[in-house]
Formats: sequence, structure tokens, C-alpha cells
Amino acid sequence: MDYPNDQAPGAPVRSGIPEHGRIPKYYAVKAHIALLIEELGEGGLLPTERDLAEKYEVARETVRQALRELLLEGKLRRQGRGTVVAGPKLEQPLSLASYTEGVRRQGRTPGRTLISLDRFPCPEALAAEAGLTRGEPVWHMERVLLADDERVGLESTYVAVARVPHLDRDFTPDSSFYAYLHDRLGIAFGDADERIETVLATPREALLIGTPPALPMLLIHRVSRDTEGRPLERVRTLYRGDRFSFTAHLGHHPGG
Repeated sequence: MDYPNDQAPGAPVRSGIPEHGRIPKYYAVKAHIALLIEELGEGGLLPTERDLAEKYEVARETVRQALRELLLEGKLRRQGRGTVVAGPKLEQPLSLASYTEGVRRQGRTPGRTLISLDRFPCPEALAAEAGLTRGEPVWHMERVLLADDERVGLESTYVAVARVPHLDRDFTPDSSFYAYLHDRLGIAFGDADERIETVLATPREALLIGTPPALPMLLIHRVSRDTEGRPLERVRTLYRGDRFSFTAHLGHHPGG
């Protein structure tokens, strides 16, 4: 079989169809709907399940399974009683740039809604991971991430009270924490360690973000340090898998 000339470099090779050609019926329908999505464009209204079932001569449950996958992948979204073509995913850089910068770069308006801001003695596990001292006072700030007023993630930040003693008084919760550290306190980020994994949101997290519990999430763990190498923050951020992709620029390492 020749390599298809119209194969997009980021798409599954040969549209993910195995060479022997035996594919699940729903996947064939999904491939047809994916082409329809391209024709309709962002915001385009998809035909009803019944119409799609008649068009492709399959059962409605087959169409439903195809639509479920396209919804989970972020290619479609529910709107009222209908289903429409979703816009492109938000690209978040894997860098020390803040969430605010990443969203603004794409012409969207970033925002955050404060869920809680608590102060407590640093537990052993957090102390060991973030380079803090067990028992020292730490802040925990939990915020829902917004893009154009759409809830797209959930962020938990842990930081020593000694570094930001007046976080509860002089920080605006819907603004950038990085900007606050830099502009208000003169603290600059030096480096960070990040780990990414795929998880399902807990019922509480799904409720806060406004998504079904079965929606895959991208979970990023970050431990940051300032320019002097001192621990700064430990962040746990959930991003909606259907609304985000991540980018990174990789350079050549001389010894690699």
C-alpha cells in the first residue's frame, strides 16, 4: 500500500486503519464524521445522531460511540441540545512562562477563580519534595483556570509563608501568581522540574472544572526554584485533555 499523499504529518498513519482492513464499524463512522468536521469548521452544527445513522447506514449506538470519542478528543463539544465543532486546543508552553502568558499569546483572555486559600504546617511529604522544612507555615491556594470565561483547569499552589507572608492580603486571586512574585516581591524564577501524566478527574475536581468525571485530564506537577536555587513553589495543575495541548522547544545537548 502506498503512503497516502494527503496524510497530515500529525495525523494517525493511514488514518489509523490497519492494513488488513478489518476495523470496528464505529471507527469507520468516526473517520467519516472527522471529514465532516473539517468541512463544517469551528462552530458548525453537526447533524443529529439519527441523521448520521441514516447517512452512514449504521445503528445509532455506533454513531454515539464515534461521537463520544470525538468529544473526548476535543474535536466536538456540546452546545445546548446539539453538538458543534470545537475550536483548536489551547497550546500551553512547557516553560517557566505562566499560564496567563500562554493563554494571552493565543488571543484568549485568561482568568482564575479562587476556591480556597489556607495556611497550615508543612507536612513531611511536601517538605521532602519541595525542599521546605517540616512544620513551617505554608500556603495552599486552589484556583479554577479560565480561558474566555470557560473553565479549563484546576491549579493547586503550595508556597512557604516566609516567601509570601501577605499572600492573603495583597494578592489578587484572579491574577498571575508569577507576576505577583516578580513585580511585587522582586522574586524571579530560576528553574523548575515538571512531570506530566494522564489522569481522570476526581468527582470533586470534575465538579469544579465542569466536566464529566470520565474526561481524561493532563496533570502537571511542578517544583520551582528561584534564581538562587531556593525552593519557591510546588504546583499541581489539572488541564482538560480536550482543551489543551503542550509544546516544548528542544535544543541539542552537547553530550547527548
